[in-house]
Amino acid sequence: MPIIKTTGWIGRLAALALTLALAACGRPITPPETSGELQVGVRNSPATYYIARNGEAAGFEHDLIQAYGQSQNWTLAWTTKPRPEALFDLLDNRQIHLAAATLPQAVVKDRHLIAGPVLFETPVHIVYRASEQAPRSIAALSGKKLALIIGSGHTPMLMRLKRKYPKLSWSALDNVWPDELLAQLQAGKYDAVVINGMDFDPVRTFYPELAVAFDLPDPQKIVWALPKQSSLILRNSLARFIEQARRDGTIKRIYERYFGHVKRLDSSDILGIMQRRPQRLPDLRRYFQEAQTLTGIDWRLLAAIGYQESQWDPSATSPTGVRGLMMLTAETADRMKIGNRLNARQSILGGARYLALLKDALPARIPEPDRTWLALAAYNQGQGHLEDARRIAQARGGSPDSWADVKAALPYLGRGDFAKVMKYGYARGAEALLFTENIRNYYDILVRLEPEYNPLINLGNSEAGLPTPG
Repeated sequence: MPIIKTTGWIGRLAALALTLALAACGRPITPPETSGELQVGVRNSPATYYIARNGEAAGFEHDLIQAYGQSQNWTLAWTTKPRPEALFDLLDNRQIHLAAATLPQAVVKDRHLIAGPVLFETPVHIVYRASEQAPRSIAALSGKKLALIIGSGHTPMLMRLKRKYPKLSWSALDNVWPDELLAQLQAGKYDAVVINGMDFDPVRTFYPELAVAFDLPDPQKIVWALPKQSSLILRNSLARFIEQARRDGTIKRIYERYFGHVKRLDSSDILGIMQRRPQRLPDLRRYFQEAQTLTGIDWRLLAAIGYQESQWDPSATSPTGVRGLMMLTAETADRMKIGNRLNARQSILGGARYLALLKDALPARIPEPDRTWLALAAYNQGQGHLEDARRIAQARGGSPDSWADVKAALPYLGRGDFAKVMKYGYARGAEALLFTENIRNYYDILVRLEPEYNPLINLGNSEAGLPTPG
């Protein structure tokens, strides 16, 4: 420890202040039931905590912890660390009350920390390059270059399997995030990697060359970690909250927001939009951005609709009579005052205004993003059929305002036993479900690849000279 020389009363005061500061650093924090503040340690990841495009914190575990804090009337203080080990150190030193980083229950217990209630179970994927022959079993991995991340909880799993398959070997990587592991696999450094579904599934659209070969036999139970000396009040309130959140659908709704759509596209769908984006989107980008200026809807979401509907083909026509890039019916085109559905600009502006109208027609109490996902289902099936699906969701004990509950109800639009609550009759509700979930995935891809558009910055640019649609 360095020697600090001081003179006089000022020096003695400074030394005292330093001593108090050092003592405070090592002092355990006050329990949240006393301080009214929950100190949370998190790791940046799609499943846990990240800063969203609107500048606000987001993530499955973030939203669930936020709901927990609100249930206790506690404020929240967040500490981010790059690795779980750093969070464990904070817990050991009692500098945080709770750590969240998609932590496997087994890893938390191995560190002799308190494991909170199980939040969910995640499959453990073996991921490989889709251009190679897929390994279909543990035996097929023998002699292959396999990698995993230290601290992921996967090493004990493979050690158990190695007893049966002695030739099984792997590289254990330290200080590597899941994205880096996948990038190394894509670059050919490894033949396959071991990764949790919660880490791979949200980013699979960014790695269309990678695919899941198979899952290991045992899924991982994900928990939050608490210090050994955490208060009983904190532990008991957390257990009660998770039990209630499971019963009332809170966990289901938050899960749906982040992960409900991530397995809908296959590799060919992902590669398709990646290949067509540089070919077709440049000529259409300004129209989508103009539509954002008129409606306030993110141009990348509108572009995702256009891709789902026509793969950005302005001359697209279906056997049912819908036409154009946004596949508008003749009735919708007339309603939106669109004169030529095969005109790319008119179609885009008409489709954007129609989606805005559908969003405005929903009850004001429905928050985002559920509001947008419900409106997309109405864009595909019509507002009447969406209302029928909302009635069915309520009849099944769900919320008519929750996309998670309504999407589960949509397939019932094609079942006669629900006719008594269907005012608008039969509909291919499963089609609306697939339509909406595909768009959510395409939107995720475009958000990652395309910059956001600020109409105020671009005010007065070339779009001003364009005629109004009609």
